[in-house]
Amino acid sequence: MLYLDGSQGEGGGQIVRTALTLSAISGTPVRIERIRAGRQTAGLRPQHVAAVRAAAGICAAHVEGAAVGSEAITFAPGGPVRPGRHEWAIGTAGSAVLVMQTVLLPLALAAGPSEVRVHGGTHVPYSPSGHYLRDVYVPFLLGLGAEMTLFLEAYGWMPEGGGTIVAQVNGSAQLSGVDMRQRGRIERVFGTAVGCNLPSHIPQRIANRAINLLGTLEVAADVRPLRARGISTGAGLFLAVEYTNGRGGFGVLGRKGMPSEVVAEKAVTALLAFHAGNASVDEHLADQIIGPLALARGASAFVTPEITAHLLTNIGVVRAFVERPIAVDERSRAVVIE
Repeated sequence: MLYLDGSQGEGGGQIVRTALTLSAISGTPVRIERIRAGRQTAGLRPQHVAAVRAAAGICAAHVEGAAVGSEAITFAPGGPVRPGRHEWAIGTAGSAVLVMQTVLLPLALAAGPSEVRVHGGTHVPYSPSGHYLRDVYVPFLLGLGAEMTLFLEAYGWMPEGGGTIVAQVNGSAQLSGVDMRQRGRIERVFGTAVGCNLPSHIPQRIANRAINLLGTLEVAADVRPLRARGISTGAGLFLAVEYTNGRGGFGVLGRKGMPSEVVAEKAVTALLAFHAGNASVDEHLADQIIGPLALARGASAFVTPEITAHLLTNIGVVRAFVERPIAVDERSRAVVIE
């Protein structure tokens, strides 16, 4: 059994999620202690508990400590990852995206197809949005050789939640490494301006302002307004940029008192700053892809805008499960997996 310190490095819930993913894939049991010990509210939150239950459900794991507030868990897979139909509900507006991300890679490598439904928050603070998962993370996995499709069936915002994400995963993936040290030319910029339970002029204003601000790029931006309905109310802009050999995603959640134009300006500013550099993946994608690349055949490399604490922490967790050299060059901001 592996033993991990849940307070190491950045000390967040990603340590738990990455460990669950790799434990399910490898069959290696893991004990994680001091979970989120340095956070204002230590221990597991509802979305972390849902991720534990989801990971356990796909590999018949024996689990101890899977409760809100728990600062230690034991996770021991009972067999290989089982494809099929799976459904989980967080019960709060906790991130359904992070729960889905925990099981996508194991199911992509499983021996058959799966359909997964996760209910909870799809667009909540301090978490990648459902659009980021669909438009940035999943396309990256597709580029490695996985086959899957992801849908946003319903939107879930704070505090009510009520969103649903659905994934159809083919399974039996054979992942191959990628060299992304040179991202190549820009090929596409697209996005969605969403208003849920709000007047239609709000997403339209966000989209219009974003398109105007993105007019300096070499390609025309395709930003579409979307008015949706659900049990929770929210708004935001979610952008993705694709290069010949790279990608990034940028989003801003609206809030009461924030003008639509400011929502657009914040998201576009982040995208333009990324484009002005030479990174091939954005800083959030960088830490999310360490696991898949460490499991892929062949060497991989990418350049990130910043070597973050999240990235270094996730590398540490991956190294505990996968015996593979991972080099980080602080000066060039490159990560190489040999």
